[in-house]
Amino acid sequence: MKSSRRSFLAGGLVLPAAGLAMPRTAGTPAIPSAAPVALDKLTYRILGKTGLKVTSVGFGCMITSDASVIARAADAGINWFDTARGYQSGNNERMVGAALKSKRQQIHISTKTGGKDKAEALAHLDTSLKELGTDYVDVWYLHGKQTAAQLTDDLLEAQQIAKKAGKIRFAGVSMHSGHSEVIPAAIQSGKIDVVLISYNFTMGKTLDELIGKAKAAGLGVVAMKVMAGGFRRSQDNAILKREGAMTAALRWVLKNPDIGTTIPSMTDMDQFEANFKCMPEKFSSEDDKTLTAHLERISPVYCRMCSLCAGTCRRGLPVSDLLRFVTYADGYGQFSLGRERFQELPDDVTAVRCGDCSSCTVACPHGVKVAERISRAQELFG
Repeated sequence: MKSSRRSFLAGGLVLPAAGLAMPRTAGTPAIPSAAPVALDKLTYRILGKTGLKVTSVGFGCMITSDASVIARAADAGINWFDTARGYQSGNNERMVGAALKSKRQQIHISTKTGGKDKAEALAHLDTSLKELGTDYVDVWYLHGKQTAAQLTDDLLEAQQIAKKAGKIRFAGVSMHSGHSEVIPAAIQSGKIDVVLISYNFTMGKTLDELIGKAKAAGLGVVAMKVMAGGFRRSQDNAILKREGAMTAALRWVLKNPDIGTTIPSMTDMDQFEANFKCMPEKFSSEDDKTLTAHLERISPVYCRMCSLCAGTCRRGLPVSDLLRFVTYADGYGQFSLGRERFQELPDDVTAVRCGDCSSCTVACPHGVKVAERISRAQELFG
């Protein structure tokens, strides 16, 4: 790792950007000047009506355990960092806050709550601010909403209360699936500033119209799950590295001008270097060929979260959630994260075993071997 870090430093890609964060209040001290970044490596976009000028590649901190990678990204000029109250049993926010403490005025931090009502959500926010070591976050998301009904007036009121108290600058909602319901509901509410969505090459152009509508309504759009499951640690890891499938996947997302920023997960310096260098690069015909081959490889195992199989399991299993949890283990190498999410499900769900059914009623239109993958989740996490 030391050698890759030395080569990166030698490449002249370091030095933070100055003046990227808007002050929270009129009394916020001016940001001290800093040495200029390598502008040919950093690209910026405006995040909807928030007016925030953000690097097109941000940092998804969910599975990061090495704080030095986060600090390194901030040093290089990345100015968007995403975490959540529930990541790493609450420890992720603490690490992110410590890594970014000296650069708080130069960067933007977003976090999330899975709170079920206003009181719980606001309690989560207070804990988040304490763990992050800051008195405000730039975006506070209502996390993992899958239906319009889950975007309740009670939770939206919590965000407005937090905004008036100066604890958050902007309100957001995140979703792994259910985009066709949640995005229009977010627009209609008039209270959401940013949407965080699953968006990657496996989805083709199916979400582009919705993303365009969100952008036209002034919402900032942040893309997650941009690597389509990663699978960096699979038996195909050598192939992925040689072909550049992960960086091609990131460039695919970046070619959509309606995406404000992206939050790929990064666990080490090598992944950071690769993602950082994607910012000024264009999606190419070779990238397209690489992703076509990669899609064929992962189709039996990767859920595109299209919701077309929702409600078809005779035992009532949350199919897309279970497939996502097993991807945490197999794609990201994060067994503990997958198990933690699995164990948050109701007991009557975690007790089900696909092997008890004589046949599976779930048919994925994209070729995912659903029963096989969910059985693996049950075996790994049950």
